[in-house]
Amino acid sequence: MSSRHFTAKSEDLGNRMMKVDHAGEHGAICIYSGQLFMARLFVPGMVNELKEFLSHERRHRAVFQQELQRRNHPRCRSYWLCGIGGLALGLLTGLCGRKAIVATTVAVESVVLRHLAHQLEVLATIDRPAVAAITSIVAEEQHHHDHSAAQIDVRDPWFRVLAPIVTAWTEAVIWMGMRS
Repeated sequence: MSSRHFTAKSEDLGNRMMKVDHAGEHGAICIYSGQLFMARLFVPGMVNELKEFLSHERRHRAVFQQELQRRNHPRCRSYWLCGIGGLALGLLTGLCGRKAIVATTVAVESVVLRHLAHQLEVLATIDRPAVAAITSIVAEEQHHHDHSAAQIDVRDPWFRVLAPIVTAWTEAVIWMGMRS
């Protein structure tokens, strides 16, 4: 009986993680969409980079959408909150320019990469489909982080101001999503 209880809890954990990941990818799409909109006006040199990152995030959301459909599980209640918050963050940081955009990407992706690494560790032996979904996106998320990190000095005021705020917000959204 205890192994059955463990299996049910494990399945629920994987389902919740897939829901949160799906909502998070929606938020990332909205961040990059807002930044792309503003970059066309204020930082045209970043348009192609943002288009590339946005295309990756759309694929990531589709990966988690397919996994939720396979599980016959609804999306997270925080899905629209992630979208609205992401769009606001994207528009604001896009308006502020290149340094704000890359600082935001580094902060968000740092949290996301830690979150995904934790999920892979926790789910490794209990939810192989979730592990496969997560594993399929990690390299692109790492690329977003590394590419942006190479463009910013951590002593830069944009990074020093934005990184803690964006990090805290991203962690809070993940925490709330895991409890819904």
